[in-house]
Formats: sequence, structure tokens, C-alpha cells
Amino acid sequence: MSDWNPALYSRYEDERTRPAQELLARVPLAQAASVFDLGCGPGNSTELLVRRFPGAVVTGTDNSEAMLASARKRLPASRFALSDIADWQPASGDAAPQLIYANAALQWVPDHARLIPRLFAALAPGGVLAIQMPDNRDEPTHRLMRELASEAPWTEAIGDYSKLRTELFSIDRYYDLLAAEAAHVDVWRTAYQHPMDSAAAIVEWVRATGLKPFVDRLPPDLQASYLAEYERRVDKAYTPRSDGKRLLAFPRMFIVAQK
Repeated sequence: MSDWNPALYSRYEDERTRPAQELLARVPLAQAASVFDLGCGPGNSTELLVRRFPGAVVTGTDNSEAMLASARKRLPASRFALSDIADWQPASGDAAPQLIYANAALQWVPDHARLIPRLFAALAPGGVLAIQMPDNRDEPTHRLMRELASEAPWTEAIGDYSKLRTELFSIDRYYDLLAAEAAHVDVWRTAYQHPMDSAAAIVEWVRATGLKPFVDRLPPDLQASYLAEYERRVDKAYTPRSDGKRLLAFPRMFIVAQK
């Protein structure tokens, strides 16, 4: 898959940052010295952590050089590192994290049955693991991605689309993964409702994230036809409301566990 596009991702930064703010608001820490933002993207979530914990060493990690470059430009005084969450661990010289924060990142990482307990185990005593993940695989935006990927002329180039994103567990299973070792686990699910100007705006939103792995597998001519047909079906699925806007439902899952 090609590198992520920070500019495209940031076009809806306010909407993308809102769940990051709401996740952080439920973190039960008055202070923290060592904070890690896993999958920090362009630094919008890292900025929230720097403001919340001004005395902390805050480190943002991402597997995208483009996203890290954008984050460093935004927060030149902060630490950022290239890293894959699948095998991430604190560096040998770092203090054990008091907060591991992952906003809209773990849905791209496989094997949550091992990943979530491993991240929790890396915390310092009393530390917090805070996770937010889009839970929108069953929304029309994502059902239509898969629907088109199973049709000619795109299916051969896209291949097995079932592996393009991790299928999330139920919220109670995430609770069970953490509850036996945690002092407290807080889990909840919120469906945001984003007014969008048009079907094209919805396509632009998802093209920066969920749609990207599908489109990246296609040559330019098939990319164009796939996107045109995808927008046509999105237009049918999200009908205009009374003000002419389309209401994009966006469910998200939240997990906050304290050691």
C-alpha cells in the first residue's frame, strides 16, 4: 500500500479529532511522565496529549514517514518515531509508559487477542491503555467498498479484500481481554452523525482511510471507474436530508483500562 496522505486525512480534522478528545477525557490520570501515542498520524492526537500532560515526555509513533513529517512540522518540540504497532514496545532506555494511547489506529493491526494484552502489560503500575477504533465495517460506506471489490472489472486487481482491515471483536470480548488484569475497564460505543455536503464529500472522507487499501491495488484506469461507481452507490445510500446535506453515521468503539 502506498504511503498515507496527511493533507487528505486532515481535511476533516475537526471531525477526526473529536473522538480523540472524548477518549482522552475519560483517561483517569491527573498527571503522567511517559506517554505514547501509537499511530499518531499527522499529530492531531499527539497535540491533545501534549496539552493534557505538559510535563510529560510524549512520543508519537507511526509507520508512515509522510504522517511523521507532518507531525514533526506541527509539533517540533515533541518526539516522533517510525514504528509498526504490531511489534512496538518501549525502547530499552524509556520509562514504562503511564499512558499508551491509540486513536483510530489499531483497526489496521492484526491479532487483537495478543496485541491488546501485550500493550496493557507494557504499562507502568497504575498506567492506562486508551483505545478508540472505527467500528463502521457494516455501514454503507464500507459495505459498498467490499461489494464493488467483488465485482468485475475490479475484483481481480483488488484480490482478497477480507484481509485489508482487521475485523474487530465485540465490545464485551475486549472487556474480557483486559478485565482480569485491570483495576478498572471502561468500554463504550458511540455513533457520530456527520453532516456532509455531498456524496463526493463522503468519498473524500473515506478515501483518506478505509477506502485507500482498495483503491491502491488498482491501476489508474480502474481506480477512476471504481471511484465513479462507488460515489454513485454512496449517493443512493446516503440520501439528502432536509438541508440538502448527507448524514454520515460513523460508529466508534472506545476502551480505557487502568492497570
